[in-house]
Amino acid sequence: MMGDLAIVEDGVVVNRIIGEPGFAGGIECSAEVGIGWSYDGTDFMPPTDPEPEPEQPIVSVSARQFKLQLLAAGLIDDVEAWVGTQDRAVQIAYQNSGSFMRLEPMMQAGFAALGFTEEQIDAFFTAAAEL
Repeated sequence: MMGDLAIVEDGVVVNRIIGEPGFAGGIECSAEVGIGWSYDGTDFMPPTDPEPEPEQPIVSVSARQFKLQLLAAGLIDDVEAWVGTQDRAVQIAYQNSGSFMRLEPMMQAGFAALGFTEEQIDAFFTAAAEL
């Protein structure tokens, strides 16, 4: 009698067929068993959900997002005061950049001057990206 069969290689279902029991090395299974299920010699088990990929930190936000996040975090006055003490290149970059890159050396120096940890920088860029 024809039925659902799973073709298993190295404990994983690699194909599904309809056939006679034992046909092509198939193992009788229920209709729900699918490719990717595991087989331990007795039971079929569905694949487990893979671990979610860790979120990658935001590496760039627009100038608008960056400065609005500074305002929201109550940091804009401190940052602008720090920028005012820096050389002209930093001042020009702050005033005229279209985006702010997290890994830019000037940006790292600014966050270091404010005493930010890597986690706080991640949180800042994540919040800014949502604005």
